[in-house]
Amino acid sequence: MTTGFRKLPLPPRKFWLFCMTIGLAWVGGWLFLRAGLPLPWMLGAMTVVTIASVLQLPVFAPAKLRPPMTATIGVMLGVGFHPGLLQSLPGWLPSIAGLLVFSIGSGLACSVFLHRYAGLDRTTSFFSGMPGGLVEMVEVGRQHGGDERTIALIHSSRILFIVFSLPFLVQLLENGSPLGASAAIGVPIMESHWRDFVILFGVGYFGSVIGQRIKLPAPQLVGPMLLSGGLHLAGFISFVPPQELVQVAQLVLGAVLGCRFVGMPAKSILHILTIGFLMTLVLLGTVVLCAFAVMMVTDLPFSSLVLAYSPGGLAEMSIVAIAIQADAAFVVAHHLIRVLLVMLGAAPFFSLLCLILDRKSQARDGPPTNGG
Repeated sequence: MTTGFRKLPLPPRKFWLFCMTIGLAWVGGWLFLRAGLPLPWMLGAMTVVTIASVLQLPVFAPAKLRPPMTATIGVMLGVGFHPGLLQSLPGWLPSIAGLLVFSIGSGLACSVFLHRYAGLDRTTSFFSGMPGGLVEMVEVGRQHGGDERTIALIHSSRILFIVFSLPFLVQLLENGSPLGASAAIGVPIMESHWRDFVILFGVGYFGSVIGQRIKLPAPQLVGPMLLSGGLHLAGFISFVPPQELVQVAQLVLGAVLGCRFVGMPAKSILHILTIGFLMTLVLLGTVVLCAFAVMMVTDLPFSSLVLAYSPGGLAEMSIVAIAIQADAAFVVAHHLIRVLLVMLGAAPFFSLLCLILDRKSQARDGPPTNGG
């Protein structure tokens, strides 16, 4: 009976678990769609699969599904590249300066919260609180002696809550306008030509390969985005991924996010989620303050600034930007700069901070005395 599954990329049991998980994700997306909630296919899938994880149901979504879905989003982001983009870059300097202030301020605020109120050690608190990439912060935190599992879980919960709460916040900022399918999404899949799929898979694949070769941050998203953007700017293509493929990408991304807590005891999941929720409140408060301050000195839209500063997943924040027809290139550029700033600056800043704190501690305790 199982001979037909030998060619599957997953063992039979995991294959059926994955099918069940995608079924649950679809139900979540459908329920959110019927309720008129924002980004239903991603948030609904993420919500239902996360609940299943907490209830210890055997949900499963392999992380290797994320890259092709992310590449699809990257190709779609490239559609937003236009000739006036380079002329807009100087106007982004104030918001980039605000991003630097936000990255330092929010990172320190979250680190202090995690150390003083969540009871984590100094190293784990610092690298759990930095608004950078999950993989990078786990690795650097481990090198400095932090608890890598705790760092990974807190970052996962931070991304989960930011991704879930931000669309509602943006919808509120947009005076209740629904966040669903955007005009930037292409025609239905049955109306697409076969050449469209060749373009999609070709740009997605080669963009990902190029992104990995030249070591771009988030290469599966940024590589296809840049290749797609360059081809659109040059006039070689005018392709947008079909609606159904974009919805499938959102569904899978939501399911993968919801599966990050699989295998943990329910009590541990709820504890991490509580910490992540409280930290998200700190982050969103800092995001709103910084975005408002930058908006007061520029003509940049408040909702675009909130999206650009919110430290959720790059692919997920890009989807929200597309949904409200914001400047996706602006949002992606700021997220890339934030990730690079934190990735390059977190370790040296932590070493400097430890040096300052140790000197203060020595000055307070006084010089060591000779026994006797």
